[in-house]
Amino acid sequence: MKKGIIIVSYWLAAIFLTAQLLTSLDYDLWQAVLMSLSFLPAAMALSFFLPKVERDSQGKRRILDTIYIILGVMMLTFFLIFLWQWLFISVNGREGWSVRSIPAMLGNPVFVAAILAILAYGYYLLAKWLEKKYPSERPITFTSDYKKVSLKKEDILYVDSRDSEVWIITRGGEQYRNRTGISQWENLLGPGFLRIHRSFLVNLADATLASPESVRVGGKELPVSRKYKDSVRAVLTDSQTATGG
Repeated sequence: MKKGIIIVSYWLAAIFLTAQLLTSLDYDLWQAVLMSLSFLPAAMALSFFLPKVERDSQGKRRILDTIYIILGVMMLTFFLIFLWQWLFISVNGREGWSVRSIPAMLGNPVFVAAILAILAYGYYLLAKWLEKKYPSERPITFTSDYKKVSLKKEDILYVDSRDSEVWIITRGGEQYRNRTGISQWENLLGPGFLRIHRSFLVNLADATLASPESVRVGGKELPVSRKYKDSVRAVLTDSQTATGG
């Protein structure tokens, strides 16, 4: 409930602040509020889809996916801007509005992209903070071998990426295969899990440093890649110090 209130408050504040900015473009306050709604769906879509771009996929595919998402949200925003402008012209009649064009700033892709980026990134940071402060108790639901599987986050021991498949290993020893990329699992599971390798994501509650190059989780030793070596050592050392390990 608290999370929902905070999220709604964020988007209401985003609409208000964007509207304040748009009043400088010669819109009345109510017109500025309506016009600011043009940015809302695209900013929400951007904050939802961009983190899901598979970071471990090939560079060209990752770049193309990112470009497609950005182009999609930009087109949506400009469509809504033109729609509201047409509504303003219809409501106000011909006099003073028939020759009115959309302000140059709202037709500027850089200006529009900047607003979308600020709103989306702000929500991304808020979502990460909320996940830490109010961890979700809802089970993770996914498809494995054409069956729906629901697991509590704390029951997941680690995630193992094997070529085109990802395997979910539980504390009870069960293994479930899934085609969702490991980076998407990283976003889904949140701060309670730690990336130690391009192929491994481990539950912090069960992970301990076995050596500078490996982590022990559930009796199994998993390798730590050079890319994650420093962050893994810092996080797990702090964790073990805090728990007296």
